[in-house]
Amino acid sequence: MKSMPRLLLPLLVFCFSLTLPSAAFAGDEWEPVNPDDLSSTTALVDKDADAEAVFWKVRVADELESGSPRTVLNHYIRIKIFTDRGREAHSKVDIDYLSGTEIKDIAARTIKPNGAIIELKKEDVFEKTIVKVSGVKLRAKSFALPGVETGAIVEYRWREVRNNSITFYDRFELQREIPVRRVEYHLKPARFQTFTSIGMNARTYHGNTSPFVKEKDGFFLTTMSNVPAFHEEPRMPPADQERAWMLVYYTIEENLPPEKLWPKVSREVYEAYKPVLKPTDEVRKAAAEAIGDASTPQEKLVRLFNYSRDKIKNVNDDAAGISKEERAKIKENKNPTEALKRGTGTTEDIDVLFAAMANAAGFDARITRTSDRGRIFFNSASTDRYQLNQYNVAVKLDGQWRFFDPGSKYVPFGMLRWQEEGEKTLIPDPDDAIWVQTPISNPDKSVMKRTAKLTLAEDGTIEGDVQIEYTGQFAKEKKDDNDDDTPAKREESLIDGVKAQLSTAEVTNIRIENVTDPVKPLVSSYHIRVPGYAQRTGKRLFLQPAFFQRGVKPLFSASQRQYPVYFHYPWLEQDDVTIEIPVGFTLDSADAPAPFSGGTVGEYKASIAITKDGRTMIFKRSFFFGGGGNILFPVDTYPQLKNFFDALNTQDNHTITLKQPAATAASQ
Repeated sequence: MKSMPRLLLPLLVFCFSLTLPSAAFAGDEWEPVNPDDLSSTTALVDKDADAEAVFWKVRVADELESGSPRTVLNHYIRIKIFTDRGREAHSKVDIDYLSGTEIKDIAARTIKPNGAIIELKKEDVFEKTIVKVSGVKLRAKSFALPGVETGAIVEYRWREVRNNSITFYDRFELQREIPVRRVEYHLKPARFQTFTSIGMNARTYHGNTSPFVKEKDGFFLTTMSNVPAFHEEPRMPPADQERAWMLVYYTIEENLPPEKLWPKVSREVYEAYKPVLKPTDEVRKAAAEAIGDASTPQEKLVRLFNYSRDKIKNVNDDAAGISKEERAKIKENKNPTEALKRGTGTTEDIDVLFAAMANAAGFDARITRTSDRGRIFFNSASTDRYQLNQYNVAVKLDGQWRFFDPGSKYVPFGMLRWQEEGEKTLIPDPDDAIWVQTPISNPDKSVMKRTAKLTLAEDGTIEGDVQIEYTGQFAKEKKDDNDDDTPAKREESLIDGVKAQLSTAEVTNIRIENVTDPVKPLVSSYHIRVPGYAQRTGKRLFLQPAFFQRGVKPLFSASQRQYPVYFHYPWLEQDDVTIEIPVGFTLDSADAPAPFSGGTVGEYKASIAITKDGRTMIFKRSFFFGGGGNILFPVDTYPQLKNFFDALNTQDNHTITLKQPAATAASQ
């Protein structure tokens, strides 16, 4: 994920008056339990709920830790268990968190219906990686609450520390996976000494909170009551697009309408970057060196793109080989010239260098502002600066704006992170706000190409060599997930992925290549043996030729849908599978799966062929989805979408029959 730009909006420098941590603030005491809550048998917010939060209280303040600012959220939640399903769901707790955040001081206990209390032991808290339904991978502090039973109350507290996060904006969740009777946020605003006119503002999305009420010690209270549960669905829009949350922000400017705000923002960003995008002699020299003998505008941009990425070691990249001690000594670059001299810089420094060199080469290049649709969908009719928190480079080529991001290591030339494709982007300008929609890359830009050369035995065992090649967004996501893992961890992850589909698979001779290469496809290869892959019944073997789809369940299992369906990016799958047939067997039924099409949105094709000697079957499969940038589907289209992917799963599970002649069978 790209970091927040150094050149923030508005371009002001503030001094913070920060609250020092104290034991009283931390909320280190359990609150008394209401006997009515302990004896209750029915939920109040949703009568069918298996469990319900009696309250969820959060105290938020800024602190100093060894001179560094941080935002600290002290959470306290109490949950009543009503059913066995509720007991199973809430006996284990995962407190997930993002990079740059710490989870500390966890305390938990179970209160049995008879009032007996069992405390969680500190040594029973451990750390792990979890994958959300949406596919997002997070770290989590996990623990199992002791002695949970139906009718019990469980409660736990924890401290969430957002390091170096005191900014103009912060977001706070209001909705959980269970109903909550009352959510409380006790917020102590950051106090700005330089500008007394700065005011704290709050905006609630997808819900209604109460007006802030001033409390003692400088805190302000806002609440939300009878909050329904939020349940994630597979392939849904980002959570902030659907669930209740609150944005807290500080501003000195009046609330301007969009037609006045965005031209103002556009001018501010343009002026902020103008000095660093003006080429110096050093930048001109670097641009000439990078371009070399390139003649066309496209060739020049490719070379500038690669040069800026290769020349500057990215200090924001965990896999850059920079130690913690080295990173602490790295100075901040004030301009591209300093980045060139030092050879190190941030993601933003790399993008700025590329833009400055492009300007030196005669292009019109600017640093853009766009939103992250992995978090929320942006609407330029809004007046929310917070959402325009990402940056890229826009270069005018043949009268059209093209978009680039050399600072994101694994993003190919001419593409953006999927989170920033298909988003309305602000191109800074001294006169007006220029809005341009970034294109969504076509399916053939993100390809998963799989090949398998296999041999089938008479008992149904299949064995052979597999290779999988990833490009585009596929490659970027997998490289990001694996580039800082050890080789052993990468192999373990690959084996786990194979066994999730084929539980009896034996995987050996693993090779994973180009994990940290910004240009080459990510390639995984391995030898596999799967006992019982084909089903043997008498003289016949029943074989699924779509080897890579074996064990894959339908993408959508629910009959109904609450939220729209959202795919991150278009993609293309290409499979080439050859299977050597056992001696003495012939094809009894070898019809290919039927093709089908969703128009320009998606298409499935497959073919089966047999070599002249009858010994080898060749299966080819091609499937693409998201053509025309169609990646978001409203709820009312879910039945058709589900039918489409159900048809895909049916065709992928297509089975052919291999027959052993009677004479051959009798001779054995």
